[in-house]
Amino acid sequence: MIRTTPPFRADHVGSLLRSPELLRAREDFAADRIPVEELRGVEDDAIREVVRMQEEVGLQAATDGEFRRASWHMDFIYQLDGISKAPGDLKVEFRNKEGTIEFTPAALHIDGKLGVSETIFGADFEYLKSLTTTATPKLTIPSPSMVHYRGGRAAIDEDVYPDLDAFWDDLTAAYSEEVWRLGEIGCTYLQFDDTSLAYLNDPRQREHIASLGGDAEHQHETYIRNINRALSGRPEGISITTHMCRGNFRSSWAAEGGYDFVAEALFGELDVDGFFLEYDDARSGGFEPLRFVPEGKMVVLGLVTTKRGELESKDVLKRRIEEASRFVDVDQLCLSPQCGFSSTSEGNDLTRDQQFDKLRLIVETAQEVWG
Repeated sequence: MIRTTPPFRADHVGSLLRSPELLRAREDFAADRIPVEELRGVEDDAIREVVRMQEEVGLQAATDGEFRRASWHMDFIYQLDGISKAPGDLKVEFRNKEGTIEFTPAALHIDGKLGVSETIFGADFEYLKSLTTTATPKLTIPSPSMVHYRGGRAAIDEDVYPDLDAFWDDLTAAYSEEVWRLGEIGCTYLQFDDTSLAYLNDPRQREHIASLGGDAEHQHETYIRNINRALSGRPEGISITTHMCRGNFRSSWAAEGGYDFVAEALFGELDVDGFFLEYDDARSGGFEPLRFVPEGKMVVLGLVTTKRGELESKDVLKRRIEEASRFVDVDQLCLSPQCGFSSTSEGNDLTRDQQFDKLRLIVETAQEVWG
């Protein structure tokens, strides 16, 4: 059965590979060689092209590829009132089949009252919306969990927030305001990206949380509760999904493990319309946790990897959809890539042609499975 509301049978996570021209313009702007207006013009052109490509392959949702961002989450988080860049960088170890690479994102510090002074990515969304003709414009933002997970208690100034209850009150209120504002400008498809809810399935990640003084056994429940608070006043007519992955940087990952640890609370309690789940290889575990998905909620199976360029077999994809349908009704399933193609501006190790071949494969497979 064809779906007319998000998530769609053939969907995608959000970020897309940047063109060489766009990457060069961003470098030139960072080096003060071009003004912001020239960068914006290059971004506009790149987004116009990529929206056309998404519609041409038959996708029912289109994003701006996150082309105006350096990373999927920090460009949003730094625009929240009360958050600033902290001195020094975090160090995150990512892994791939060849070994490990180090990612050093800028740290954050919460040194003021959290809030939203102006709609974050509002102008970006309006430009995207002006370009779509057949597809629903989709916006992706990091979930509230990421503000806490990125630095924990240590990143929150105790003079501003002596206790975490007030921090969560202000953070969820800020997100609630942002969601409402996005609804006001016509956003009907909003995705909360949340790596924490996938990371917490990894025992090593839970050990790390415990070493920082966090409650590793119950942190996912705190996150779910606060995401729900952020969404409690959402406007009518807006579909909300969440995407979870175990890290995506230059075709590498940071965590592994099935969804078993968070599944019951995640699927049973998180108040979203659909779950984008990473399922491209054994790192993500089996489909058994999907037994906790209630009726009425959608699961978007991320069976197509964005970490390699080789095209998946359509028969294998269909077989895996059939396996998943043993635990949740096939009519509650959709298909997508496992993650974005370019969670940071560097992008994953495949070509733009391979990227669109994968999106086309997803559309064709969905049409053959669901009609």
